Amino acid sequence: MRVTQVPPVVLTIAGSDPSGGAGVQADLKTFTVLGVYGTAAITAITCQNTKGMSDYLPMPAQLVAAQITIVVEDIGCAAAKTGMLATAEIVRTVAKLTRELALSPLVVDPILRAHSGGTLLDEEGLRAMKDHLLPVATVVTPNAHEAAQLVGFPVDDAENAARAAQRLLEMGPGAVIIKGGHLREDAVDILVEAGKPGPLFLAAPRLEAHHTHGTGCIFSAALTAELSKGLPLEAAARRAKTFVTEAIRYGLALGQGRGPANVLAAGLMLPSW
Repeated sequence: MRVTQVPPVVLTIAGSDPSGGAGVQADLKTFTVLGVYGTAAITAITCQNTKGMSDYLPMPAQLVAAQITIVVEDIGCAAAKTGMLATAEIVRTVAKLTRELALSPLVVDPILRAHSGGTLLDEEGLRAMKDHLLPVATVVTPNAHEAAQLVGFPVDDAENAARAAQRLLEMGPGAVIIKGGHLREDAVDILVEAGKPGPLFLAAPRLEAHHTHGTGCIFSAALTAELSKGLPLEAAARRAKTFVTEAIRYGLALGQGRGPANVLAAGLMLPSW
């Protein structure tokens, strides 16, 4: 009889994207390609496609809590990540359960706005994230625009990104990675860790790519998957950056807008993983 080794169980707490390019769907695809077992708690139902998001419906916070609890108490959780949390009540609930259920490592991807410009977390939710969720996060992974909203000053180059990362670190997470896709220079991610010298600059050439839907979700999901395997943060971050770069390189020309990054191609390009 063939015995199959059980992979690490990872949990995504995020919104659902019916087009499959971002949110829970992108997370679960990334988890599978990287060899971990994905579970999910849905925080919101969104109406979106490659052209943008038109509407969304948040889940009741108690239902989000029930999804997380019923999964973790049954099959465990080697690592977790958050994406779109939609309401302040959901943010506070996730922070509370992170402590009660020992959800660690926890990757917080602070989804604050849709690419079409709509707000996905209001001011009360933003305060709840700063006050309750960031202090229990292992690592927070904002892009430049999200970092600027969190710290209150522009983040448009590597110098300002490093300053913002340090400011975010002072809010309580164990580490911060500011993703460099929206910076002016090459796609340089800035990593700072509590108690370690830094910042560390993780560079990659900027690709001239149009089909990039879901890249933030894919990066944070890849980081979560690699952390669940026991990798140190720097090594996990480097792998996640390589993975998302390949997903962008082979993006899928689907739909009439910005097609999804291609996690399957990324997995095929990294066979040793």
